[in-house]
Amino acid sequence: MKIFITGASSGIGEALAHAYAKTSAERPIFIGLAARRQDVLEKLACLLQTQPNVECVIYPLDVKDSLALDFAAKDFIQRFGAPDLVIASAGVSRGTLTEYQEDNAAFQAMMQINVLGMVHTFQPFIAAMKSAGHGHLVGIASVAGIRGLPGAGAYSASKAAVINYLESLRAEMLHDNISVTTIVPGYIRTPMTDVNQFRMPFLMDADDFAKKFIHHVASKRRVCVIPWQMGIVVKLMRLLPPALWDCLVKNAPQKSRVIEKL
Repeated sequence: MKIFITGASSGIGEALAHAYAKTSAERPIFIGLAARRQDVLEKLACLLQTQPNVECVIYPLDVKDSLALDFAAKDFIQRFGAPDLVIASAGVSRGTLTEYQEDNAAFQAMMQINVLGMVHTFQPFIAAMKSAGHGHLVGIASVAGIRGLPGAGAYSASKAAVINYLESLRAEMLHDNISVTTIVPGYIRTPMTDVNQFRMPFLMDADDFAKKFIHHVASKRRVCVIPWQMGIVVKLMRLLPPALWDCLVKNAPQKSRVIEKL
């Protein structure tokens, strides 16, 4: 199985790399690991390759750089062929308040990384997947993209954009036998959530999330909320009228205005 993962140096991306490597007893696993920190990627690749039938290639890059991802995709395809699975896991989060001009940079960064970074990740692989006649693109969204949350305007907006982008992409790929899955995590224990100073309902360890992720992606689910309990919350969130939603969340705890990266 040939897999390319962005945001692989920590959090969900790292957990997914470990989880897929553990399936190497079933078939050889070839993994492209992309993230900004080369030293962390090198250590991760060495660790993963201690397992039989696992081969890793690292790509130190920033997902804002479309040319870097284009180069990485071409190198991966030249080495292994068209990937079976491309996972866009890179992302950033922080609290934002529109009233502060200094938060403009955070708004811009979250749209560039969380949304355009996903586009840059998928784009250079699609032609090869079409030629191969198969492939699977998976994007990491968030429950925060379902309804706007106070103090998280940039993050909520970026993840709402991701959800709608992936829906559009799924329709575009239907004629080419390329699956598109939207994974909507709730609270997952990662460096991104470790800084939260408020209670996080249904908090799930990243390793447990990765196991659920593999199962749902293998089933080619179109949209999946993990954990399942948060799926019930999402359904309720969608049903609430705006006036009631405003009342419920106006005093909700807010995320720190310090940027956190995956």
